[in-house]
Amino acid sequence: MVIIVGLGNPGPKYENNRHNIGFMAVDAIHRRHGLGPWRRRFQGEIAEGEIAGVRLLLLKPMTFMNESGRSVGEVLRFYKAEPTDVVVLHDELDLEPGKLRVKLGGGAAGHNGLKSMIAHIGPHFTRIRLGIGHPGHRDLVHHHVLSDFAKADSVWLDSLLDAIAANADQLATDQHARFQNLVHMAVHPPKPKPARNVEPAPEKD
Repeated sequence: MVIIVGLGNPGPKYENNRHNIGFMAVDAIHRRHGLGPWRRRFQGEIAEGEIAGVRLLLLKPMTFMNESGRSVGEVLRFYKAEPTDVVVLHDELDLEPGKLRVKLGGGAAGHNGLKSMIAHIGPHFTRIRLGIGHPGHRDLVHHHVLSDFAKADSVWLDSLLDAIAANADQLATDQHARFQNLVHMAVHPPKPKPARNVEPAPEKD
């Protein structure tokens, strides 16, 4: 089983916040792959199904961000799963908007959701870091992450969420590096090379 966790805060007040991009990504996977209905369990919302023949559980903790680990811990204990079975999607200040990076293990880097997860299940889970950009000064961070995405952000945000959902089979089959590359290519396709000017061949007499 692979457990894909999206981090965010519950309720309509936070629905479109930058901090909730993890929820948005998990919702996009759910829509794309037609998994089972959302159900309230384990202090969160879960949906189950299969992608690429792999049993998959989607989880959105409803505990608020700084207690996310409580919900994830309950899921692991119930299913007798390991932290290495967990893939968590979360917002990342230190990446430009639309960038994505995959990382196994490590610290929380100040992210309250990750702090809670590490406290409850340890650090050995995979993180999908979704760039939301930094406001430029630490005093502005709280307002930045708890503010809604701007309309202009939809250009890259919709593309990123679509690419994550389209390539969720790579997460299900533990192809994390390939997932990162495919999403990057979809969101930031290479620019076509300019055509080279070719001198016409001289005409023969």
